[in-house]
Amino acid sequence: MGELEELEAALRAADVRTARRLSLGMTGTDRLDDALALLARQSRQDPAAVDLLVEVLDASGVIRRFARAALLDHAAVDDVSQDALISAAASIGSYDGRGKVTTWVHSIVRRRVVDHLRRQRATAPLTDEAIETVEAAPGPRMSSLIATRASVQAALEALPELYRLPVVMRDLEGQAYADISQALGRPTGTVKAQISRGRAMVAARLRGEGGGLGL
Repeated sequence: MGELEELEAALRAADVRTARRLSLGMTGTDRLDDALALLARQSRQDPAAVDLLVEVLDASGVIRRFARAALLDHAAVDDVSQDALISAAASIGSYDGRGKVTTWVHSIVRRRVVDHLRRQRATAPLTDEAIETVEAAPGPRMSSLIATRASVQAALEALPELYRLPVVMRDLEGQAYADISQALGRPTGTVKAQISRGRAMVAARLRGEGGGLGL
């Protein structure tokens, strides 16, 4: 049995630990898109598959690579990457399976890049020609989601504890990354990644409940 067959069997058996090990093990290989496609299909009926999809996408670094290719500002890369991860998780139902998942994700990153550049037009004007290359649509941030959606608390409670704690500490309690890092005993970079993934998982759960996020 190959890795993909093992992954599919683990997903069907709700063996999240094995599915995570197998899917993350394919992040640096030519099987990445196959693994993502399988997780995307499974995510239509299994929230755990959405969580794994978020983890694999983030761990693979493809979103950051796409954003870094279009932006020079490191801080902007971080923001755009997070927004793109949230958008991908929340709109995974729109992936039709006809192309690579990474190609679909790349189109999301392009929209987030243009959206970022629109916000920066006062200091870095964007030509109309560049704007017309993609449709801009704002990526949701947890601050606005928390302010407007009563179901966010339930979505947070459904997160794996690994992600729930740092998201709650950051987005509900307003703690600094450094303080969260110290409290949880995790490196700051790890905390930032876990918060980004947790936000994406929350957005996906909200979308799954019918609370369209306008992505």
